[in-house]
Amino acid sequence: MKTTLTILGFLAVLPASVALADGDCFVPMADWQPRDAVARLAAQNGWTVRRIKIDDGCYEIDGRDADARRIEVTVHPATMEVIEVEYKDDDDD
Repeated sequence: MKTTLTILGFLAVLPASVALADGDCFVPMADWQPRDAVARLAAQNGWTVRRIKIDDGCYEIDGRDADARRIEVTVHPATMEVIEVEYKDDDDD
């Protein structure tokens, strides 16, 4: 009985811990903003877009910021919230 309760307790907590550890954007495609909205977000922030792609369910912008530094920006596809801005060195090639 104790083993069954332990297993059930573990299974109840597991999905919550997996969801907290996962930074991916899992949103139904019907709820996504169009690619044009991502381009507008980039323009509003002064970013020059080289490429917009989908990575781990999120939009990802590859381009340059207003200071011409290479950036990789992760954007939530439904809310257009900027999740992460990563600056790249030009030596990464």
